[in-house]
Amino acid sequence: MTDPRPRTVLVIGGGASGNAVTVLLRRAGITVDLIEAKPDWNVLGSGITLQGNALRVLRELGVWDKVQESGYAFDSVGLATPDGHVFHVQQDIRTGGEDLPATIGMQRPRLQEILCEAVRASGATVRLSTTADELIQDGAGVTARFSDGTEGRYDLVIAADGLNSLTRAMIGISEKPEPTGMAIWRVAAPRPADVERTDLAFGGPCYIAGYCPTSANTLYAYLVEANRDRASIDPASYADEMRRLAAPYGGAWPEIAASITDPAKVNYTWFDRLLVEGSWHRGRVVLVGDAAHACPPTLAQGAAMSLEDASVLAELLSAEESWDSPDSLDDLLTRYHERRIDRVRMVVEASVQLGQWQLDGARDADVPGLIGRTMSALKETP
Repeated sequence: MTDPRPRTVLVIGGGASGNAVTVLLRRAGITVDLIEAKPDWNVLGSGITLQGNALRVLRELGVWDKVQESGYAFDSVGLATPDGHVFHVQQDIRTGGEDLPATIGMQRPRLQEILCEAVRASGATVRLSTTADELIQDGAGVTARFSDGTEGRYDLVIAADGLNSLTRAMIGISEKPEPTGMAIWRVAAPRPADVERTDLAFGGPCYIAGYCPTSANTLYAYLVEANRDRASIDPASYADEMRRLAAPYGGAWPEIAASITDPAKVNYTWFDRLLVEGSWHRGRVVLVGDAAHACPPTLAQGAAMSLEDASVLAELLSAEESWDSPDSLDDLLTRYHERRIDRVRMVVEASVQLGQWQLDGARDADVPGLIGRTMSALKETP
């Protein structure tokens, strides 16, 4: 027996996981309202590295062709000395299957544009510059009171509002992100002609100096160092500071550094870790993506884990005939957590461990082994 009325979902947050779950739920005929706090729908950033298991979800969303056209695909990673000498090229594991590239680099704003277009095309209602200030639950649903003075009634609320999720705290989940001790400088730049994959240099003034091609003409470059007090760094000096850190590196770095001139285009961010170990839901409100877990980008799996969350949750919600019973919904959301927690924990712990070995100066760390074991496990569908 099917539900006698349309099912309604509120998605809080229009990033990767929020957009993805919206598209998938709309495909199942579920009514979705998506709210996003930022007026520009978060179309910002430099670049993003998407590995095969992320691409697998993007294909499920129906946006793979646009992603492929817009990004830059490659299947290997180079390891280099600080002077730019590439001493080893490692073939990447195709975590999304052999019919997808191992990796695609993309300009993050372009990926967000593609996902936003898919949300609009799905028929979801989208409200920007809007937050949920209060969620009032009862046995039959959730009343959401919004920042514009309106309210709505929903069967389920999906909190996809990121690392510093206000919804997570609102529903009584106390975990908060914790800094790992590292920070990253990122910038979008023109792609030197000979850059055709990610190359990583370890050592020099930074723990990691790397870059990733993001289109035929662009890349994003990054430098990882110990975190500093952000208040001590004048944002107007960001370009100068990134060029200073990049100066000792060879290979493509002199050309990249010469293009770093606008401090507004340089992003400085601390690495954080977060893993909500217990249930990811309270009643009819459930967390996805960075609201439930986040990790340093040392494995380039943050977006992939968020997209996988959306895929698994939408699969379970789309298959369930009725959400009227609180017990049946609780069971469904518990199964979602059980499907995700071990895989996510593996990625978070491995990502943090890779950074910690560098912070500790561990010379005998089994970096290739840890990466290989983790990426091999990710070939399995979630």
